[in-house]
Amino acid sequence: MNFPLFIARRIYGRNDEKRKVSAPAVRIATAGVAIGLAVMIISVCVILGFKHTIRDKVVGFGSHIQVADFMTLQTSEQYPIQMGDSMLNELKRTQGVKHVQRFAMTQGILKTDNDFLGVAFKGIAEEYDTTFIHQNMIEGGIPKFSDKKSGNKILISKTIADQLKLHTGEKVFAYFLSHNNVRPRRFTIAGIYQTNLSQYDKVTCFTDLYTAVRLNSWEEDQASGAEITVEDFDRVDETESIFINKVNRTIDKYGETYSSKTIKELNPSIFQWLDMLDVNVWIILALMIAVAGVTMISGLLIIILERTNMIGVLKALGANNTTIRHTFLWFATFMIGRGLIYGNILGVGIIALQKYTGIFKLDPTIYYVSTVPVEFNFPLILCLNIATLIICLIVLIVPSFLISHIHPVKSIRYE
Repeated sequence: MNFPLFIARRIYGRNDEKRKVSAPAVRIATAGVAIGLAVMIISVCVILGFKHTIRDKVVGFGSHIQVADFMTLQTSEQYPIQMGDSMLNELKRTQGVKHVQRFAMTQGILKTDNDFLGVAFKGIAEEYDTTFIHQNMIEGGIPKFSDKKSGNKILISKTIADQLKLHTGEKVFAYFLSHNNVRPRRFTIAGIYQTNLSQYDKVTCFTDLYTAVRLNSWEEDQASGAEITVEDFDRVDETESIFINKVNRTIDKYGETYSSKTIKELNPSIFQWLDMLDVNVWIILALMIAVAGVTMISGLLIIILERTNMIGVLKALGANNTTIRHTFLWFATFMIGRGLIYGNILGVGIIALQKYTGIFKLDPTIYYVSTVPVEFNFPLILCLNIATLIICLIVLIVPSFLISHIHPVKSIRYE
């Protein structure tokens, strides 16, 4: 039989009304652990949800890796690169690549009777993965975009629609400058999307790849580049290194040079901002574990002082300091365990409430999302529980040595 565990269970489970001091201390220590763990769970789940939501929005507009002309990736100008079947197949065969899709960018002006707006037209074709656009559609639908002919249909953002007072199904004129000539086009608005990522929503429209290529006066097998989706985003740099060795610095038949960049390199400010959120998480975790540790130390010291008489009796009966210390550490483990249970219920409950109801709102013009995004990560939650338990027990080891200073004769007469 584990004697310290037996004694700790009897003490912890005993409903002793005389414990006027230690009972509140136990409740406070348990509450400290519960609140600390709940805050840690909420912080981690919210930060993960926020980072992945914003990352997915940025990736939705530019995929994981872009292969394009060297000058296109270095400047804001669009230089065509050959993107025929042979190059697309070469990119698809690369290890770690999940999907490849062409795109072509061109600049134009949308004009109504009362207003006009400069926008960027992104030409896409049949192979383009429209899952991200579907998830953010608020009106209308996505037409079948092609690289063979023009459907004269476009998708615009809600920001553009509100500014120009446009609606689904309406006609709108667009004007493009090409070789000092103005080329007009009349488009039908097929749908309206909203991602709340303002830097893209303000300017991005989607149309046929055929239309964008023709407006740029490029050849049929040319495009702005290809967007590559990788199987594992955490290994995106590893996949891009293959492109660096395999594709970069090669020249197409038009004399243009291939190059590549990851979405992190194309949007460094956004990803640096997201990385900075990790610092906030570590600060919150450190503070909450410190709070839990301090409350546990206070609670244990109060319990030891209140149980001085019992400690003296145990020593008189032959129990050594180590056995008694283990008894109180087991007692502390029971307190921490109950606190962890309450903390999980509180933390996971709040996260579940937000995930399925979206009760907590945000200003999308500032945070890029309309509700607080959350993401369940049960392995990480389990790690938080284990780490909290271990750290709290470690910080209790030193206070438990107070038992060695308690003398049997004096403690038995202690009131």
